[in-house]
Amino acid sequence: MNRYPAWKYILVVVVIVFGIIYSLPNLYKKDWAVQVSADSTHTLDDNTLNTVRAALASQQIQYSQVEKMASDSVTYHFANADVQLRADDVIKDTLGEGYTVALNLAATTPKWLQSIGAEPLHLGLDLSGGVHFLMAIDVNSLITHRMQAAERNISDSLRKNGIRYVGLQDTQNGISIRAPDRATADKISAVLSQDYPEFTRTLTPDGQQWVIMANLSEQARADAQNFAVDKTLSVLRKRIDELGVNEPIVQRQGVDRISVDLPGIQDTARAKQIIGGTATLEFHLQDVQHDAEQAKETGLIPPGTTLYPYTPAGITQAIPVLLQDRVVLSGSSITNATTTMGEDGRPAASITLGGGGEAAFYRITGENIGKPLAIIYVETALTPVTVNGETQYTQRKNERVISIATIQSALPSTFQITGLSSIKEANDLSLLLRAGSLPTPVAIIEESTIGPSLGAQNIDKGVFSIEVGFIVIVIFMMIYYRFFGLLADIALGMNLVLLVAVLSFLGATLSLPGIAGILLTLGMAVDANVLIFERIREELRNGVSPQASIQAGYERAFSTIVDSNVTTLIAALVLLMIGTGAVKGFAVTLTIGIMTSMFTAITGTRAIVNLIYGHKVRLTKLSIGI
Repeated sequence: MNRYPAWKYILVVVVIVFGIIYSLPNLYKKDWAVQVSADSTHTLDDNTLNTVRAALASQQIQYSQVEKMASDSVTYHFANADVQLRADDVIKDTLGEGYTVALNLAATTPKWLQSIGAEPLHLGLDLSGGVHFLMAIDVNSLITHRMQAAERNISDSLRKNGIRYVGLQDTQNGISIRAPDRATADKISAVLSQDYPEFTRTLTPDGQQWVIMANLSEQARADAQNFAVDKTLSVLRKRIDELGVNEPIVQRQGVDRISVDLPGIQDTARAKQIIGGTATLEFHLQDVQHDAEQAKETGLIPPGTTLYPYTPAGITQAIPVLLQDRVVLSGSSITNATTTMGEDGRPAASITLGGGGEAAFYRITGENIGKPLAIIYVETALTPVTVNGETQYTQRKNERVISIATIQSALPSTFQITGLSSIKEANDLSLLLRAGSLPTPVAIIEESTIGPSLGAQNIDKGVFSIEVGFIVIVIFMMIYYRFFGLLADIALGMNLVLLVAVLSFLGATLSLPGIAGILLTLGMAVDANVLIFERIREELRNGVSPQASIQAGYERAFSTIVDSNVTTLIAALVLLMIGTGAVKGFAVTLTIGIMTSMFTAITGTRAIVNLIYGHKVRLTKLSIGI
């Protein structure tokens, strides 16, 4: 009656072993650490590391180990938070500009656990520290570019329809089109109505001529604003995925703001650079008909060209070059970019086209074989400026010629960009191009960092709350249900171990709301055993034999337990699907906790009970508090 087949015992043992192994990494405390990273113009060579070592020694700061993460990143491990903070200040003062020094928590999980994918729980922003950004989107810039493009398109449409106009220009309020007479003005208005319905039109006489003002409608402006925010959200999420941040929170805030939370980020400066970067590429033909040196000396720049400084490989001093203003190919045509090595052994980026414009690029490069083609790296950022007490943003554009090469043949849809200074620059460029350019510049208007020391306090308080709740439940169950209460306590402990193991195995992120979900799970797990034990006690009071009471207790309480847990599971799944941030973290732990508690409270305790009482033929009494 109360005996399990061997396969069920094997299943229970396998689950317990899984839970123990994959929860073990969480017993290894993380070291207080300081991570040092170099930018593209600096290196962490032996001399630099020796300088840091000497500076720490002079301040009597000792570290337990140095872990070289990559060629441009090193992590120092320290004994506690106070030493970590002191070391952070010393290293920053020693290295100065060109290096990123960030507070971190370094994992100390043994290699054999790492080899089977056993990692500690990822901690949220409130537990592990991290960085929060609030970003402002320059929607007006997007509207301006759209109006400029519309001006060119409207001009083409009018010429295509054979309509002659006196003048056409982009004004602050819209696009002004001047017609020679009313009949022509009506024709222009008809073209605008048919081809450009997003514009409102007003006709005003001006002497013998008529002026047609085309303005973006309020709905069109709102659509453009929503497009800018949605596109920025999409690009930011792709870039953050490339950074490898676990459970980032990227969400819209207000009309033109985006909030970004990056828990446990290890390189704050690089995250800021990647997230806020609007880097793209532009391809320009070099003007070989005019002398760039003379243009630099005289300041007379030929029409249709721009003067740039360029530092070829192997040369330390920049030389002037004249590039045609016409953009042969822009970064929007790039669909993929990966880091590789060029034929000269230097870092390069492999580019794949497919976003439009590749046919024209192939034609133009084919027509200019033997001529130099320049690649310009363009970064655009917003700089906050206070005007009359209000914050406004001005664009700051940084352009750099990274490569000039002679066109050997018509370039296909796949080619390489060479002339990059380091692997880091190649990786960053590939990442930005792969994730896509932001539709309009953004400015980080608010930045806050939560240090690991504050996160450690939250962890201690959260763990303490779980310990208190667990101990109270254990004591109550043992007093009220005696030996069966002890079995429930064992199952409760395994439920906690299994819950932590599953969260760690799935790579979930634990936050303070997640800890609340664990506490709720502990109470619900005991609730299932209470239902079972009360049913057993009821059967015993009715004179049923102990073996039959155990059988009836587990079977008849099963449907009630399932009903109560399924309704809670549905609510948790709804929160998981529509919730964000803290709500989602709570829902994740609650959902997994419900599943693990069902297993431990029903299958786990039944296995122990069957193992102890199942072989006893003449069982007369149960230690269940009755």
